[in-house]
Amino acid sequence: MTLAETDHAEFARRWAEWHEAHERNRADPHGFLAITSLRWLTPEPTRFDDAPGVWSSTPEGVVVELAEGEELSVDGDPVHGHHRFAELDERGGVFASSGQLVIEVARRGGHDILRPRDPGHRLVTEYPGTPTYDPEPAWARPGRFVPFDAPRTVTVGAVVEGLEHVYEAPGQVEFELAGATRRLTVFGGAARGGLLALFTDATSGVTTYAASRSLSIAPPDAAGAVTVDFNRSFNLPCAYTDFATCPLPPRENRLPVAVEAGERLPAGRGGAA
Repeated sequence: MTLAETDHAEFARRWAEWHEAHERNRADPHGFLAITSLRWLTPEPTRFDDAPGVWSSTPEGVVVELAEGEELSVDGDPVHGHHRFAELDERGGVFASSGQLVIEVARRGGHDILRPRDPGHRLVTEYPGTPTYDPEPAWARPGRFVPFDAPRTVTVGAVVEGLEHVYEAPGQVEFELAGATRRLTVFGGAARGGLLALFTDATSGVTTYAASRSLSIAPPDAAGAVTVDFNRSFNLPCAYTDFATCPLPPRENRLPVAVEAGERLPAGRGGAA
């Protein structure tokens, strides 16, 4: 095996580990594939057919009224009758449980929501895995982080009509692709100092999910250098379930070239925007 072949094999091995970790997370019995509904809570107390209790959104927080014989577990403690959840931060949430059911109480776009999660839901039990492009080192593009003079507040749309998400963008990543300099506005990533890009490209709605793909980028080095590895582009929950509130990319993150790398359109989800 030549040095180039060895390097490619090692690159593919590391990519496979990354993809397998994403697949394990998606197959979690109480992950986003287990969501059975998306409920927008209002001040009107409402009972739903896939969660115990009567739920409402109040100025003091989400309230549930449990009938006799109904019980929730919140932070490991049993809850009966009236319970008020602490006020939630935007994009924050807490989980309660009832038997095998886990109930997500969260806040999205300024609205309180309820999302029950059932490990018996067919999206979990019948999950076939996510198709991908074969990993290619050429799609790992060297680039640099270009910070804004000051972080900018960026408002983007969502897969839910009328909903908006607000993020803080510290800057852009710049790289060469298809003979031109490209830039993506980035947000803060999950890892400390890391970056996150939401983008579409010419494959979106054809071989990849129409609304968006996501790409995590490791923290820049002291000179601002980064690697934009499109092989690690991954689907957001909205690619799999209609009960997600995923953000859309900023307008400037719509790449005019086909990025044939990373995760592809999940089976049965269609290619139309």
